[in-house]
Amino acid sequence: MAARSKARKRALDILFASELRSEDPVEALERAIAAGEGPTNDYTTTLVRGVVEHRERIDEVLTTYSKGWTLARMPAVDRNVLRIGVYELLWGDSDVPETVAVSEALHLVQDLSTDDSPAFVNGLLGSIQRDRATLV
Repeated sequence: MAARSKARKRALDILFASELRSEDPVEALERAIAAGEGPTNDYTTTLVRGVVEHRERIDEVLTTYSKGWTLARMPAVDRNVLRIGVYELLWGDSDVPETVAVSEALHLVQDLSTDDSPAFVNGLLGSIQRDRATLV
């Protein structure tokens, strides 16, 4: 697994666990770093901090584009993968092509979520990618 793929998985782990525990993801990240549990890749930190910084706008975009699905209704894995994907599409590192951000999100939900999740995530992120210029 490539370094950035591992970083995305670790960011998902932190975002998912902190949501389940009702704790701040940045605090969870800092605690993991202080305990020597990682992350070992700076991109994990970038993703977690970026999602937290832009969370209100990310959730607004997801709510607008997810016809018939509220954020609360989405599986927690999907919701957090989508947050990472939207962050990468709208504010992410310019050396990550948009198609890679979408593809990486798909790989995460294929491995970790429901059978219906890849199509849902692909459709949602594809629409956001298409309208990207008007969303930032």
